[in-house]
Amino acid sequence: MPQNRKESLIFTVLMCAFMVFFMSVYNISIHDKFSLNTFKNAWLDFPTTYIIAMIFDWFIVSNVAKKVAFRIINSDTKQIIKAIVISSCMVCGMVICMSLFGAIKSIGSSNTLIAIWILNIANNFIVALPLQLLIAGPLVRFIFRTLFPEGTIVEVVNS
Repeated sequence: MPQNRKESLIFTVLMCAFMVFFMSVYNISIHDKFSLNTFKNAWLDFPTTYIIAMIFDWFIVSNVAKKVAFRIINSDTKQIIKAIVISSCMVCGMVICMSLFGAIKSIGSSNTLIAIWILNIANNFIVALPLQLLIAGPLVRFIFRTLFPEGTIVEVVNS
């Protein structure tokens, strides 16, 4: 788990990139057959989607998710339980926000925004939660701590 704001930003950049790309592949696959073209389309859509996801994550979802998570757990809770609870709360918030973004991008004349949004939330949550808890979370934490061992990113305090 990140220990300070700088670590949190670096961790968020890595986690957001992983989740955005693989959730984009998944969402494109839902509407079109899965092929190499799926990865190409996900990659081409990545910059815009990533920027939107980072804005939601850093400025909205992470604050709310941590407040909710720390109502469920306390400071004595094991680190792995903290990671699972915070990650689960983050997934809930990000699925709601990014499903709205997806609905806005894909709205057609025959569907309503709310209907697409609700369907997107259901479709995305069933993949995002296990992806986060079983693959992205452990992998990104491992990569993060391999690149930045504890104590190597020090936050400078201005006095």
